[in-house]
Amino acid sequence: MVRIVGEIVIDRRVEEVFDFVADERNRYDPRVRRTEKLTAGPIGVGTRFRSETTSMGRPIEMVIEITAYDRPHRLGSSTHLSSMDIHSTLSFEPVPGGTRMRSSSELEPRGLLRLAGPLVASMGRRQAHGIWAHLKRVLEE
Repeated sequence: MVRIVGEIVIDRRVEEVFDFVADERNRYDPRVRRTEKLTAGPIGVGTRFRSETTSMGRPIEMVIEITAYDRPHRLGSSTHLSSMDIHSTLSFEPVPGGTRMRSSSELEPRGLLRLAGPLVASMGRRQAHGIWAHLKRVLEE
């Protein structure tokens, strides 16, 4: 198992950041090609999304399910890909200058990726930092 943690401060109110991140259809990961909501009703625990992203030029499908939803403080999700499962928790807190968002993710690679733990960790950290930096730019523009 690989663990990735991080935090970022975004110059927006905590409710705005939480709501934007909770809706996977918002394009804050530049590698995501498309996302659709699979479940009816408002976003909350049990809401599922299907996304297609790219990794090393290849399309990869994933299903994301919200596992914790305490607006605007905490958001949990499980993401299932053919090569791994990812369990994430995000926390949001108001701070001077906006919202501090902290992330903690556990990656469970399958197959050959299990043998490449340090590589998966390095790639995962780089991708996570890029996604959060892009999210900050999108929300602060």
